[in-house]
Amino acid sequence: MKKNIILNLVFLIVLTNSIFAQTKVSGIVVDKTNKPIPFVNVAFKNSNEGILSNEEGRFYLESSKTYKVLEISSVGYTTKEVALEKAVNYNLSIQLSEVISLNEVVVFAGKTSKKDNPALEILRKIWKRKRKNGLYLFDQYQMEKYEKIEFDMNSIDSAFMKKQIFKGMEFIFKQIDTSKITGKTYLPIFINESLSEVYGDNKSKKVIDKVKASKASGFNGNQQILSFVKDLYTEYNIYDNHLTFFDKSFTSPISTTGIDVYNYILRDSAFVDDKWCYNILFYPRRKNELTFKGDFWVNDTTFAIKNINMAASKSANINWVKDIYVEQEFEVMNDSVFLLTKDYMMTDFALSKKDKSKGVYGKRTTFYKDHKFNEEKPISFYKEAVNRYDQEVYNKDDEYWKKNRFETLSKDEKGIYKMLDTLQTVNKFKQIYSLIQILDSGYLNYGNLDYGSIYSVIGKNVVEGVRLRAGIRTYFGPNDTWRLQAYTAYGFNDDKFKYGITGKWMIDKKKRVIISGGNRRDIEQIGASLTTTNDIIGRDYASSGILTFGSNDKLTNVNLSNFEIEFEPVKNLTIGGGISYRTLLSASPTFSLDYYTDLSRTIIKSQVKQSEANIMVDYTPNRKTIGYSVERANVDSPFTRMFLSYSQGFKGLLNSDFEYQKIQMYFKQPIIIGPLGRTNVILEAGKTFGNIPLGLMSVVPGNQSFFDIANTFSNLKYYEFVTDQYVTFKWDHSLQGRLFARIPFMRKLNWRENFGAKAVYGTVSSNNRMINASGLTYHSPEKIYYEYSAGIGNIFKVFRIDFSWRGNYLNVPDATKFAVKGSFGFYF
Repeated sequence: MKKNIILNLVFLIVLTNSIFAQTKVSGIVVDKTNKPIPFVNVAFKNSNEGILSNEEGRFYLESSKTYKVLEISSVGYTTKEVALEKAVNYNLSIQLSEVISLNEVVVFAGKTSKKDNPALEILRKIWKRKRKNGLYLFDQYQMEKYEKIEFDMNSIDSAFMKKQIFKGMEFIFKQIDTSKITGKTYLPIFINESLSEVYGDNKSKKVIDKVKASKASGFNGNQQILSFVKDLYTEYNIYDNHLTFFDKSFTSPISTTGIDVYNYILRDSAFVDDKWCYNILFYPRRKNELTFKGDFWVNDTTFAIKNINMAASKSANINWVKDIYVEQEFEVMNDSVFLLTKDYMMTDFALSKKDKSKGVYGKRTTFYKDHKFNEEKPISFYKEAVNRYDQEVYNKDDEYWKKNRFETLSKDEKGIYKMLDTLQTVNKFKQIYSLIQILDSGYLNYGNLDYGSIYSVIGKNVVEGVRLRAGIRTYFGPNDTWRLQAYTAYGFNDDKFKYGITGKWMIDKKKRVIISGGNRRDIEQIGASLTTTNDIIGRDYASSGILTFGSNDKLTNVNLSNFEIEFEPVKNLTIGGGISYRTLLSASPTFSLDYYTDLSRTIIKSQVKQSEANIMVDYTPNRKTIGYSVERANVDSPFTRMFLSYSQGFKGLLNSDFEYQKIQMYFKQPIIIGPLGRTNVILEAGKTFGNIPLGLMSVVPGNQSFFDIANTFSNLKYYEFVTDQYVTFKWDHSLQGRLFARIPFMRKLNWRENFGAKAVYGTVSSNNRMINASGLTYHSPEKIYYEYSAGIGNIFKVFRIDFSWRGNYLNVPDATKFAVKGSFGFYF
């Protein structure tokens, strides 16, 4: 009996291995001096399954089929075949020999600028036809879309699983799997599926994605994580010259400028789905640039891409990302139309790019099907909903998903949902999750209240000395329609408490009609920003910076009350208006806001009382947001902003002192210039009509801290320039390390070059000079003030240092002719 059981067991094992046979191989390719050879072609013999080794000569290759021979080839080296004795062969060391005669080289290599490279001739034909393939052939198109996003912890080993932090959560390791791309083990921690209908109009260049169903498990309640997930949704077209991932512009291997940064080799030709195709390898010509390695198959008549596989250059100057892998498949609709049917992207997020470092995989798989063409829709059809939130989208049952998924979930993927849902009930996991949320958002949650922000607890200025602050806000969920928020602060020098309280209520979800109001009594550095707002809770660094230099005694006691209403008639266009009342009084005995009540200069007042009404328009095209709450978070991606406001001051209303009209404009335009990096241009302008005192003037914002502060002038002190009309220009450009990448000893540092310039022109009217009784001499930049800067970013991946020079007004007493500013940030 035992013998039969053993024989049956052996038979079952053999049968199982034959059915699920796999070939896995990994290793490194070196030359005769044991130096790694980069970008070597590694393939299973007599197959189309292969890969290029990375810059360090390492590779991993996996197939669901059984292969017995591995073939390794590289230009300048003899081709080598390695017998695979087992199904799994890891950590191979393969040595190639240099060719003795150039006659042994069959496939063309060398610099891609040579005219006789057949790969380049094919590439030119792709360029010629790239706007005549796929969806571009039709006026309108629509299709069904299924998308699956997953986050996984990777490089899981036995030592990692035994860590004390996982005690009580050992069951999660039953879901460990192995990546077919890297060969590393991973553990899923988040999964999201969505089904949608995509409509496009090539004539009007309008596209809309209408979600029908969405299902998530894991960290689905955290807005910051969801924002990060949504950043993976970046749409890209492989035919574009540059592909943007994580705010970085990579040169596409299909780019018309690709020959400047890539080497191309025609490797093979064969039938792919009954279409004769060429196979072309590509790899970077230089390190540290934003490029890929990989290969693509292209049709021999339409010169449309059939499929492409590419991995970002490991030395690419991008932070927190160890690997990016992209795979796209195109289906032949007819002899001339190739349509994208599968788009797979995997990113390995890690603190270090070392091969053994642990990280998190972010994987997105998108399928398209059921294409329809030239069914015209009215332009109004493409109008994106302002605040569309349909709970039914998130409540589809398992039967619905089973019926409508484009592909069936594997047994492992089904287990992921169950594991992640169970994990939410484990107290230890909840504690870890809460800690992550606190560090990310700055707020400590307890019940339906958030306490914080922990990052503004302590401050310092001349008047208050050391300042302590505590805040609280309501939080019932990511889609709250109302929110109350308050804070209190105490200064040890002036021995006074300050406070702020505000409330917001979204009375109409469809158009995001929001009413708000509040009151703040605090000490503030007014003039820290030219384009003013009536924000109750916000506080600028100039008012309570820890690390500052020079005198910071020009502080003001502010008592501000406001009521506002705003709405969003169309996506990303906000229109609002409100009324406010404020009193301003100097908070320091060495600083005065005194003014004459009229041009006769007979009566002096120290306190400004002012009622004001304002309307504003804020337009942010291409901005992406998370959530449907009264407060939304922006996805961290560049978008244009245009802001316009008009304010009317009333004299006599509630004992107000002045009547005036103020117009202000703000414009910001980020520009990604392909391989030349990223530019930000900011323009501001404003003018006040009527007589106003110092407390209501437009102060050119200076910066007396050791850190860079947005929209300030690094070489100006507080109140160095005041105006009642002004125009400013600010330009900042990052080359993303393009220059440093060409300097051998600096490549590994991954530093990035930054350049900038700022200028301001402004004046003060004679009447406003007449009513000035503050003792402060009004200086305005009537001869355009400017400063310029150069800096180095990405130091230790988080630090940037800028050196700034004052361009003129050099003879002003105590002028800051040269300044050094630092800043921290987590950027890709």
